[in-house]
Amino acid sequence: QVQLVESGGGLVQAGGSLRLSCAASGRTFSRYAMGWFRQAPGKEREFVAAISWRIINTYYADSVKGRFTISRDNAKNTVYLQMNSLKPEDTAVYYCAAKYGTYDADDLVKTGKYDYWGQGTQVTVSS
Repeated sequence: QVQLVESGGGLVQAGGSLRLSCAASGRTFSRYAMGWFRQAPGKEREFVAAISWRIINTYYADSVKGRFTISRDNAKNTVYLQMNSLKPEDTAVYYCAAKYGTYDADDLVKTGKYDYWGQGTQVTVSS
């Protein structure tokens, strides 16, 4: 069982930055691939970024590539999402998610492949 708690959301002007954190409970955090997703009002939850448990591989949605960076600190049981050059269209509730076990790279962009989810943190980007 893994519990995930996101933090770091808030209101920021376009062009600004935020750093989201996701703290995980559980001894086996380092064996989970971690992902960030977001959901804007009236839209489906969409993939943002993911990182493998060995920190070897990272994956990004095209819409955030070059602006967002996912990282993790397995000693602190925490995954981060550094968001730079924010745009109004980045406004959404951001969720972190954990996936245990083996997977293909394509699995990490799919909401249905994750085992645990956090409660979400609101990010609002004003124009």
